[in-house]
Amino acid sequence: MKEILVILGGGRPKGNTRQLVDSFAQGAADAGHHVEVISLNRMEVKGCIGCNACRYGKPCVQKDDFNEIIPKIKTADLMVFASPLLFWTISSKLKAFIERFYCIAEEDSNPLLGRYEKYPVKDAALLMTSADNLFWTYEQAVSYYKFAVINYIGFHGKGMLLAGGCGDTNGKPQIDKTNHLKEAYEFGKTIYEE
Repeated sequence: MKEILVILGGGRPKGNTRQLVDSFAQGAADAGHHVEVISLNRMEVKGCIGCNACRYGKPCVQKDDFNEIIPKIKTADLMVFASPLLFWTISSKLKAFIERFYCIAEEDSNPLLGRYEKYPVKDAALLMTSADNLFWTYEQAVSYYKFAVINYIGFHGKGMLLAGGCGDTNGKPQIDKTNHLKEAYEFGKTIYEE
């Protein structure tokens, strides 16, 4: 059994992204894993301000809900980042959350190229939804995720589900008219299959 922490970076409470997350979580739970979903719509997580207080042994100066999530991050085996596509990338809420990993990094005496610190070793997955489904729809979002989460932080990629073509942007979810919910369920159910 794995500890899976899903960070839902925005979207409507019953929208496409939430439905995708719920299907993934159900599949993972049915496979015997413990899943917790945290919605950033219900929490305040401010972006990093680069003050470097955390580099001098002090806790993060930002007084918000991220500090409550840190123990959950540390015990998670898998972190799933979920977001609607907003202006061709992940939501600002999810980006702010990822930025704050800086305050849980540790000093690294032998850092990898381009990195100055080391982060907890975790698996990671990406879930996204969008109205568009063009060949370039997710290019910016995937690029950021791969660069920041996989290459820089150093999490191990367990896959992505990019659920395009979920309707228009008028606020009416249409993911149920696609195969994405079934795909998300199977992704969650099989993410740790050998």
